Amino acid sequence: MNRKIRDRWKELIIRNRQSGGYLLKKIISRKIYTILRGILLFGLCFLILQPLLNKISLSFMEEKDLYDQTIIVVPRNFTIGNYRLVSQLIDYWKALGNSIVISTLVSVIQVAFATIVGYGFARFKFPFKKIWFACVILVIIVPPQTIMSSLYLNFRFFDIFGIIKFFTGQTINLQKSIIPYLLLCMTTMGLKSGLYIFMTRQYFRGIPKELEEAAYMDGCGNLKTFVKIMLPDAKPILTSCFLFAFVWQWTDSFYSKMFLGNITLLS
Repeated sequence: MNRKIRDRWKELIIRNRQSGGYLLKKIISRKIYTILRGILLFGLCFLILQPLLNKISLSFMEEKDLYDQTIIVVPRNFTIGNYRLVSQLIDYWKALGNSIVISTLVSVIQVAFATIVGYGFARFKFPFKKIWFACVILVIIVPPQTIMSSLYLNFRFFDIFGIIKFFTGQTINLQKSIIPYLLLCMTTMGLKSGLYIFMTRQYFRGIPKELEEAAYMDGCGNLKTFVKIMLPDAKPILTSCFLFAFVWQWTDSFYSKMFLGNITLLS
């Protein structure tokens, strides 16, 4: 083993002499770059994780530890009473289940419809295409709080072109249900839907059209080409959109307070 190491070092020295010292400089610069990159990544990870670790540490402290300036990270009086108290106050497990179900369902529907719309913008031509895409950009820019009153009134007195009121004599109250959430997602007007449309559109535009043309020559229609060819290639962007949608939905309090009412969520 030692002989092999010596032989490798001798070979390295010979190659370095032949290169006029360039090989050694390259190895040293590469090692320095690796060390600096590791330090930078460690620093970034620390900046990201430190607030989270600090909150976790605070959750295990008793009240007197919170006012003790000498305690920074490690609690002096360790307790899990805070978790018991929170679990009793907000019915934690029920709220956790509701949050997981609603966030997952809404995220899947939102990404599915945003993907269809994004593919349409990327590949098809239709009247006023640029104007409609400008509306998508406006959905990204304009905060939902600006249309809060309209959203509330629309779902509090829900009707479809006056048809429901014509047959029943009254409108439908969709408040305190998940239906407004689903309708907004299906019409790509949900939380950050415009961003997902933009992301999927840009991704589909980067896929070569020759793949679709080959599928059309093999007898595939638009729908089959989209399902069989484009969606498998779009797994990275679909995963990214789903993660964004799930996280934003999980932390959302604007739509949940407006529509869900008495459904308990962690947010």
